[in-house]
Parts: sequence; C-alpha cells; structure tokens
Amino acid sequence: QLELAESGGGLVQPGGSLRLSCAASGIIGISVMGWYRQAPGKERELVATITRGRSTIYADSVKGRFTISGDNALNMVWLQMNSLKPEDTAVYYCYARWTSNGYWGRGTQVTVSS
Repeated sequence: QLELAESGGGLVQPGGSLRLSCAASGIIGISVMGWYRQAPGKERELVATITRGRSTIYADSVKGRFTISGDNALNMVWLQMNSLKPEDTAVYYCYARWTSNGYWGRGTQVTVSS
C-alpha cells in the first residue's frame, strides 16, 4: 500500500517562501508525483507534477514562482514556493501515480497572510 507523508506547510507573509516535502513509502516504481491544492469553497486544482523522466507541468498561476523537484527514484518530491501570495492559501496535497492508480496524502495547510 502506497503511503504519502507531507510536511513543510505553515503561515508565511506575502512575498515569503515555503518548501513542501512529500515522502512516498510502500511501493516502488511510481511514475508521477505532484502537488494539488484546495482552497476553501473551491475545487482541488493541480499545482505541479513531475514524472520519472523529469518532465514537469505547472499551473499558470504558479509558473515562475514555484519549482517542483524529486529524487532519482521518485520516492521524494519537493515544492519550493517563492513570492507567495494570499491567493496561494490552501491545503496542499501530495499526489502519486503508480500503474493506473492515484494516491493522495492527507494534506498540509499553507496560509499566506500578513
């Protein structure tokens, strides 16, 4: 059973930075890992993903500010978030795909406020 453990959320002022981490355990051969977020009253949305081949996808709203990276085995993924804005406030969920199955972490709260 694949398990995902997120860390690194918190409260930060506008313009600040945070680094989220996600560790996968229980399964090898993950093909895609990434981050989604869900703000209150809104649907969950893609933030960024990375494949085993190191291809990345970013939401337009975070391009140039966020950077996703992963280790060689794609068991760990990080999201470096810079120039944070209040609209980045959300619960951030780690995501992993193994074969045709998708797995989610429990989420970590990111709050951007002065």
